[in-house]
Amino acid sequence: MEKLWKGRLNSDTDKLADKFNSSIDIDHILYKQDITASIAHAEMLGKTGIIPFSDAKKISKCLKEILKETDDGSLDIDRGFEDIHTFVEYELTKRLGDTGKMLHTARSRNDQVATDFKMYVKERISDVIEYIKELLGVLADHASDNIHTVMPGYTHLQRAQPVTLGHYLMAYAMMFYRDLKRYMSFDSMMNTCPLGSGALAGTTYNTDRHMTAAALGFEMPSLNSIDGVSDRDFATDACYANSMVMLHLSRFCEELILWASWEFKFVELSDGFSTGSSVMPQKKNPDIAELIRGKSARTFSDLNTLLVMQKSLPLAYNKDMQEDKEAVFDSFDTVSSCLKVFTAMLKETVFLKDNMKKAANKGFINATDCADYLVKKSLPFRDAYKITGQLVAYCIQNDYTLETLPLEIYKSHSSLFEQDVYKEISLDTCVERRISYGGPSAQSVLLQIEHIREAVNG
Repeated sequence: MEKLWKGRLNSDTDKLADKFNSSIDIDHILYKQDITASIAHAEMLGKTGIIPFSDAKKISKCLKEILKETDDGSLDIDRGFEDIHTFVEYELTKRLGDTGKMLHTARSRNDQVATDFKMYVKERISDVIEYIKELLGVLADHASDNIHTVMPGYTHLQRAQPVTLGHYLMAYAMMFYRDLKRYMSFDSMMNTCPLGSGALAGTTYNTDRHMTAAALGFEMPSLNSIDGVSDRDFATDACYANSMVMLHLSRFCEELILWASWEFKFVELSDGFSTGSSVMPQKKNPDIAELIRGKSARTFSDLNTLLVMQKSLPLAYNKDMQEDKEAVFDSFDTVSSCLKVFTAMLKETVFLKDNMKKAANKGFINATDCADYLVKKSLPFRDAYKITGQLVAYCIQNDYTLETLPLEIYKSHSSLFEQDVYKEISLDTCVERRISYGGPSAQSVLLQIEHIREAVNG
């Protein structure tokens, strides 16, 4: 088949170089965007009189037929072409002859691919936003059911202070809420259309770039034609956002993997999202959570690919940029599949509340509240801290907890201790008295849940 650049080069491309240069095995995914953008371009050419209006109508109609046939599988994309853009143009010309050749007037493959790619990224972001909203809804539901489920909070993976499961789950909800806001903020940054930028310097034709931008769902055309064809910030931003989602999913999965172990036994993962062992019949492995944790590395690598690929590129378009699509496609495929399977898994996860409460009763996680009890009676915090530390040491040596320590032992360390200390250091009190904004009290967690539900439904 004849190359688009036939004319300047007289000899055929080496077969090895031809295969190496080809991108259709990857960019065939963009066929919908390419045909849709070509329809908008053809209609603009006809309306502005750059090509006869009747020819523009024929081109538009034929492109719609090609799109329908490609969608329903009656037209196979020939992988022998260099890229998807060449295939679509060839198919159009095959059907319309010289009329089809008019389509490429006032555009280049450089602005064509930039437009197709940006359209693709915008569409995939819309999908991911919906997946995150569904996950946030599941988190809000679980949190609503566990506003009073006391559990230990951790620092350094050591039991630290009492919280509730609802509060804990809302911490992850806030991570995914930031992810949601991050994707939504891209709308303004990605809302310029490269189509009409040409190879890099625009065109001598009096095109209507605002018309094509609006037809393709963009707010306006790109302001600078060189930047229009060379900009891949939108793809890099998307890969960064995908990486952040995967980072948060990976952390959550790590937590669930620990919690599903016999050492914690805070959760029971559904059999439908677990596997067994080929040799150990007792095993129930959290393989889905482990796979999500592992797949986060893919998205980090995809982001790195785009950053390194662009770091030394001069303006405007360079063939290096062909390497952007595989990384972006993989990044979106990975984050989408992981969000969907994680959300389904989380829906069926059973939280073992009694085990959480038992764990909270150990580890002296109410020690800070014991110190605060003394502070409220006018003892300086550092003195209260030291006394409480001494009490904890005594408990460890004599097999007590702060709740079971006799009052006379309390009083031997400070006369400020009274019978009411036991109520003040009970885990339920410790949690409910933490009334600071964003804390684990029921009222605070309810506000957090309301905020997340508004984000999901807004």
